[in-house]
Amino acid sequence: MQRGQGDTLAAHTFHRQMMVVAFFSLLFVIDAVCSERICSYQDVVNHLNLTKNKELYTMTRPVKDYRQTTSVFLEVLLSGILEVVEKEQTLISSVWTAMRWHNDYISWDQNQFCGIDNVSLPTDTLWKPDLIIEEIKDVDKSIPTRYLTVNDKGDVELQNNWILISTCKMHIYRFPFDTQRCNLSFQSFIYSVKEIQLEPIDNSSEATVWSNKMMHLQNEWIFLNMTVTKYNGIEGQDVIIYTITMERRAILYVVNFLLPILFFLFLDLASFLISDNGGEKLSFKVTVLLAVTVLQLLLNEILPASSNRIPLIASFCIGIFGLMLLSLLETIFVMRLIEKDHVSQSDEADEDRCLSQDCGLKQAKVNFCNAHRGESASELLHVTKQGNSSKQIEESHTFETLLDELKEINKTLTLMHNSGKEEKCYRWTRLAKRVDRVFFILYVTLIGLFLSLLCSKWNIS
Repeated sequence: MQRGQGDTLAAHTFHRQMMVVAFFSLLFVIDAVCSERICSYQDVVNHLNLTKNKELYTMTRPVKDYRQTTSVFLEVLLSGILEVVEKEQTLISSVWTAMRWHNDYISWDQNQFCGIDNVSLPTDTLWKPDLIIEEIKDVDKSIPTRYLTVNDKGDVELQNNWILISTCKMHIYRFPFDTQRCNLSFQSFIYSVKEIQLEPIDNSSEATVWSNKMMHLQNEWIFLNMTVTKYNGIEGQDVIIYTITMERRAILYVVNFLLPILFFLFLDLASFLISDNGGEKLSFKVTVLLAVTVLQLLLNEILPASSNRIPLIASFCIGIFGLMLLSLLETIFVMRLIEKDHVSQSDEADEDRCLSQDCGLKQAKVNFCNAHRGESASELLHVTKQGNSSKQIEESHTFETLLDELKEINKTLTLMHNSGKEEKCYRWTRLAKRVDRVFFILYVTLIGLFLSLLCSKWNIS
């Protein structure tokens, strides 16, 4: 009997072991069947009823309690500085943006869908924050992203690459050695801070580092940093401002604009070596002055007209133009002084010519009279040839001595008159040379002071 009980107990134990083996075998089969199950994104979409109840996800803010605030996390990175138009005060930039928010109506168990934890959907399928950029003027032919990403927790992410044309207040006082700061202000158009709360994902240092890594084009600018600030706007809306700081590459403007004007100034200085007697010096200075005027017209096409302060480069051009104009006026004055000498010399030559003609007539008359007197004297001598001959000889010696003295006096007076005439003729020329010499020294001094002052304001060592 005991042996029968032992057989029964062994049979029960074997039966239990078989039950356990069958159970584990069944679990293995079920797991194998589940692992072979094929899942698709459409299964998730059908589970969420996105195709049928689309209004639930697009019409209103995706919260189950209207008093709940939707937090929108914003990330903005600068990927390129395409162009800065100073005349229109606009910035054309390439910007990458990412927005993340939570949708209370979307969630699923990824274990039921073969581990699918995110789905890409068309952007018009779900509600999106109505964020705008205050400074925006236009979106230059950039195609917005047509898909967004949703994960199994209900978090939605939308990324975009934009070519933005935005306004930027230009401070061009130190142009072309200037640094510009342009803002991109993001805020909701209709939702208040009680409905949408904006939060930046990156701080200023992180935004600067990531922007430098993504930067692919800067043109004539050097990107310095990007600062991120948040404040509450006037209309009760959160505003996040991304300030882009960039520095201009000035070498192009130095080579193509500043140096040519300095070269023209040096040419004007070299024109002092040209003689003032001809008109070549005056025509040369006028030509150089016209060349500077052309460069000023080119500058006017670059700088905006709405600047509150006169740019230093405009002061540079006006100062150089004024100095060269002063040099031109000095040349005209000097040439006028020299011309006065030439006029006086021509007038005196005319007077001398007239005097010589008058003297010739008078001399002819005197010779004619002397001839008649000689004839009458010969007649008298013939009549009185018996007179006192010794007395006549003494008188003739006296007349000859007196004539020699008169000739010496005439020669001395002629020399004095000619020397005085020469001094009088070249008086204005000597004055012109003194004026030219003094003005050159003053001109070089003014140029040095003017350029030193501008360099100090431009902070150029």
